[in-house]
Amino acid sequence: MATNPAFNRLEKDAQGGYAGFRSGQAAPAVPAQDAMSAQQLQDLYNRDSATPVQTDRVTMDDVVMKTLGLFAIVLVLGAVGWGVATANPGLGFMLLLAGMVGTLVLGLVIAFKKTLSVPLIIGYAVVEGLFVGAVSQVFERLYPGVVATAVLATGSTFAGMFLAYRFGLIKVTAKFRRIMTMMIFGYAIFAIINVIFAFATGTRFGIGGSGMLGIGISLFAVGLASFSLALDFDSIEYAIRSGAPQKYSWLLAHGLIVTLVWLYIEFLRLFARLRD
Repeated sequence: MATNPAFNRLEKDAQGGYAGFRSGQAAPAVPAQDAMSAQQLQDLYNRDSATPVQTDRVTMDDVVMKTLGLFAIVLVLGAVGWGVATANPGLGFMLLLAGMVGTLVLGLVIAFKKTLSVPLIIGYAVVEGLFVGAVSQVFERLYPGVVATAVLATGSTFAGMFLAYRFGLIKVTAKFRRIMTMMIFGYAIFAIINVIFAFATGTRFGIGGSGMLGIGISLFAVGLASFSLALDFDSIEYAIRSGAPQKYSWLLAHGLIVTLVWLYIEFLRLFARLRD
């Protein structure tokens, strides 16, 4: 939640009350002619409780299905980006740069927009897929086999972090969120500076290169992205527990996909540095 300002809006909405309800708000008086009979009240009492789906609240199934849908978009467009970069390396590099800028701009719009926009989230997945495909093909051409290694490492890390969170080995507290937020924002600023430095100096990895400093930076980034998954898991649990509207499942799925792609890119850079 702390990694994305939009998640803070979810928490604020939950505290203020979803759908216009507020704690302590008096119930409206029921006119005498609308009063229920004893049998009607009993029939109402005997009904099954409404499920989260019936009340239009976010569920785990919602988040899983939205995540799979966005992931499929990233994979399909990733294949397109890979194909373009393979056929025309120059065009592939331009696609990589455009994807980098596009994801940054769309990510900021999604995070700070007052209302959730599903088309924007889907558009982000499209741009992200093209970027991932292009950058993967560039790394694979320079370091054969690195993409498969990064995919395996990303999947294994996701499974490990999920189990660690589920069994309570990692606990997301308010202090944990604050520390992670500061570290993520700090690294984001560093990453922007590093990209500028890499283009200005013509170095492949930017600050640190493929030396010990560069490998240390990549290890830190992989660790930061890995622990960010715990924040995403906690955000999903919080949304379900607080009865967030179903539309938030798109935001939660988007946040999880963004973190997974970030982790994958950092693994690509780490393994490439180790082999350079």
